[in-house]
Amino acid sequence: MLVCTAIWKIFGPAPEQVYAAVASEASTGKLAYPDHVIAVRDVSFEVRKGETFVVMGLSGSGKSTLVRCLTRLTEPTAGEILIEGQDVRRMNDETLRNLRRHKVSMVFQNFGLLPHRRVLDNVAYGLEVCGVDRRIRHARAMQMIELVGLKGWEHQYPRQLSGGMQQRVGLARALAVNPDILLFDEPFSALDPLIRREMQDELLRLQSTLHKTSVFITHDFAEALKIGDRIAIMKDGRFVQVGAPQELVLQPKDDYVRAFVKDAPRAKVLTADAIMCPLSGFASNGRTVAADVHLEALLPMLAESDAPLTVTRDGVSVGVVDRACVIRALIDG
Repeated sequence: MLVCTAIWKIFGPAPEQVYAAVASEASTGKLAYPDHVIAVRDVSFEVRKGETFVVMGLSGSGKSTLVRCLTRLTEPTAGEILIEGQDVRRMNDETLRNLRRHKVSMVFQNFGLLPHRRVLDNVAYGLEVCGVDRRIRHARAMQMIELVGLKGWEHQYPRQLSGGMQQRVGLARALAVNPDILLFDEPFSALDPLIRREMQDELLRLQSTLHKTSVFITHDFAEALKIGDRIAIMKDGRFVQVGAPQELVLQPKDDYVRAFVKDAPRAKVLTADAIMCPLSGFASNGRTVAADVHLEALLPMLAESDAPLTVTRDGVSVGVVDRACVIRALIDG
């Protein structure tokens, strides 16, 4: 588990002094300090084991700075970062290196591949740094290359690959050391839309098998909805709202969040339990649907018959969905 409490990052010549001044103020507005930038302001969150936690925001919101603070690629000004109960900010250089080599891997937007090394050696690089025997690290690298769908390309160089393939290499390299946590800093933003969707699908496929604890940074709300178990929307260094995708769509906290969710594909986001009506007043007719089924899958079922669908969770009836429920869910958007 990853737990962050009151994280601050202030750039400038005297960040500690500015932090002391800002932290003592009651104002929640955007405060200005000459020659300083408050990139991350009092951010707290936790990421559960196996969860994909997405931090979403516009350029300059502080999201990339935040993810780099988690392993101290960017040194936080204040706050506590716990990974499996260990305080990252208190780690010495050796412990921090071991954390980066064994427990946490990062996938960057610009791929970060070594151009003079073949795909196989790029994927095995992290294991090489850890001192793993060549035969063993190549065997592990080949497993990861096959996992991301690049078997047959292991002897090619990065320049011989498309952008999407290069990002697959970066993903395989991150997975090769079998980390507990994966950090993604806008990894697909440089890709063409079609390749980007393919990489999103690939990541979801891998996550369904590997169940890695992940923090994913993006400026694309559609991508956040598709990938995230929970989403944090960030503005001016703060978290404005944190919740499951359908929670953000149905209950935006303010106009800023509402602007993001306005064009969200509600049929792909909302599930049966989010739009269902109470059981009372409806007679069971044998037509059931699981609570986590998305609205887009419900539409053809409701088109077949006027009869409502009984929503079940763990075998227990918890509500009903009929055409009126669906219409309300769509009109509210």
